[in-house]
Amino acid sequence: MNVKPDIDKNANRAATAPAFLSVWDLEAYYGESYIVQGISFNVHEGEILALLGRNGAGKTSTLRSIARLDSPQVQHGEIWLDHEPLHKMASHEAAASGIALVPEDRRIIPGLTVEENLQLAQIAPPIGWSIDRVYDLFPRLGERRKQEGVTLSGGEQQMLSIARALCRDIKVLLLDEPYEGLAPVIVQEIAKTLNVIRDQGITTIIVEQNAVAALKLADRAVILDTGSVVFDGSAKEVLDDEKLRAEYLAI
Repeated sequence: MNVKPDIDKNANRAATAPAFLSVWDLEAYYGESYIVQGISFNVHEGEILALLGRNGAGKTSTLRSIARLDSPQVQHGEIWLDHEPLHKMASHEAAASGIALVPEDRRIIPGLTVEENLQLAQIAPPIGWSIDRVYDLFPRLGERRKQEGVTLSGGEQQMLSIARALCRDIKVLLLDEPYEGLAPVIVQEIAKTLNVIRDQGITTIIVEQNAVAALKLADRAVILDTGSVVFDGSAKEVLDDEKLRAEYLAI
């Protein structure tokens, strides 16, 4: 299974750069359940990292910990973004620092049009991502700007969720199951858009059960198993290693 040469080139360049986002010895709990068990990994600026593993491995909990959400409860470890200590921040401070989580359920606001959803997220004045620029990236949203957001198709709602995050002029995009329930053609369309976003310098972590699709998109992969890191390397290594995929990803 081949990976595009430009992805390999980006991965090699990123590997020589300082870490942009660092997770160090992170531990997190849901109640008494020990979900994230001392994981560490780095992500480089402008890189796409696939965070993979079976259900219950701790992937979503890791994303939520990076976004500094109240659940799970982080008990130990550090998270640094561009020399800023995210682990000392509240969720709104992490968001202001450039972290955006697009959750699995997308959370489109009922009663608001596409454009109103974007306007609500837009910082003023926009630094890099104006609403018009977002429409250039997602022409379908521009065509439906006056349509209520919750009436869009599943793929269009996912586009709106990503677009809404971009309107905050983010540094890191956290995506939780962005391909869930989408047709393959829409998955390919969103993947192309995420490549464009990477080319704009935005760092992305993607959690996705469709591991092959995530690996084809990503520069690097981190695989979790029962809350611990069992692999940290290039996405191509995982695509080429049948035993690794079978043992930890069931593919």
